[in-house]
Amino acid sequence: MAITVELPSLGESVFDGTVARWLVAEGEWVEVDQPIVEVTTDKVDAEIPAPHAGVIEAIVAAEGELVEVGGALARIDPEAKPLATPAAAEPSRVPPPTAATEPPAVASEPITEMTEPPSPPRAGGVPATPVARRVAEEASIDLRDVEGTGSSGRVTKEDVLRHQGVGQEPAEERREAPPAVVPPQSPARARPAGRSFAYELQPGDRVIPMSPMRRIIADHMVYSKRTSPHVGAVAEVDLSRVVRLRAQHKSSFEVSHGTALTFLPFIVNATVRALREFPALNSSVVEDAVIEKRDIHLGIATETEKGLVVPVVRHADRLSLSGTAMAIHDLSTRARTKKLSADDLKGGTFTVSNPGRQGNLYGFAIINQPQVGILRMGEIAKRAVVRTLDGEDAIVIRTMMYLALSYDHRAVDGSPANGFLFRIRELLEAGDFDL
Repeated sequence: MAITVELPSLGESVFDGTVARWLVAEGEWVEVDQPIVEVTTDKVDAEIPAPHAGVIEAIVAAEGELVEVGGALARIDPEAKPLATPAAAEPSRVPPPTAATEPPAVASEPITEMTEPPSPPRAGGVPATPVARRVAEEASIDLRDVEGTGSSGRVTKEDVLRHQGVGQEPAEERREAPPAVVPPQSPARARPAGRSFAYELQPGDRVIPMSPMRRIIADHMVYSKRTSPHVGAVAEVDLSRVVRLRAQHKSSFEVSHGTALTFLPFIVNATVRALREFPALNSSVVEDAVIEKRDIHLGIATETEKGLVVPVVRHADRLSLSGTAMAIHDLSTRARTKKLSADDLKGGTFTVSNPGRQGNLYGFAIINQPQVGILRMGEIAKRAVVRTLDGEDAIVIRTMMYLALSYDHRAVDGSPANGFLFRIRELLEAGDFDL
């Protein structure tokens, strides 16, 4: 009985993927867990392994085809014998027609003068995305000379552009989805596709189509706002002791661990410790029940050139502050170099969002479903605050930050939410961290 190979879930808010390249052919024998196909999504590139040993009975999804999660990719017959060896059959390659089968019209076609330089060899043995191959062909670049940074050394479009030494895409590539500009002489009655809410385009307006990544984020955010009644709370935190502790260990930490000691690990460590005391924030709403999670898997919202991704620090409550810093550095580096696996994006139970140095005073983030809370860091800046010194009030300069918590009021009431945020503030202001 044939076994269907389905597209697995490749991360939260990822609902489909594009078949980039088949690594096997029909009739070929595969072993269990052998990579058989490369799939590209808006968040991660992944190799799908064979769930069972056997012969590839049929390839259901062709290269370039969009497949939904759970959709069929191929069928494997565990009882069949191989019809072809990898050397005898190469995937996605059609043999050229022979002279006997070639249509007469082709033979009588007039020969025209070539107006473009010949394309370089396709370098069929080089793993590359379809877009990367096309860009390489247009720029007369041999893929064998390009260093791949994608999954398993796969060459991406960015690798080809980097090899070409240009900072922008070729003209042909840029023409794929240009922003439409309404000319001044056009009548202002045209409407963009979809619901426009009666807005009429004006001369000079630009219509910028959403990328697949942007559409996925938009759908997920709208779903979250419709699903969870969002409530916000803000805490003002004095980071002076954290600043001193960080300054004391900053140089030695970078020498010992090979990465800078930022403020983010302190925030994450304090958040994890507070989640242990307030498990209501480490939960999910499933139908008419609230499920409090035993494990704490903390998502770290990270901005990449493809958009926002949320890689997950597994068992964050088992890590020291140093271990937390190393885990965050590893995930953020792999996120920006497109080397995250599907498992890196799954299973988060709570999220911390760090908008960076230009984060502004504070802001409320939208909850990452199916979680019930997200903590957003505000800017870190020196401010004048009132403190009691030697029994008298005084205005002093302190390093301050605002933390904004968004929580799902279906699962969390105001008291535990405020207690959770207050506990994070206590831990940070005490500066009680072991490096």
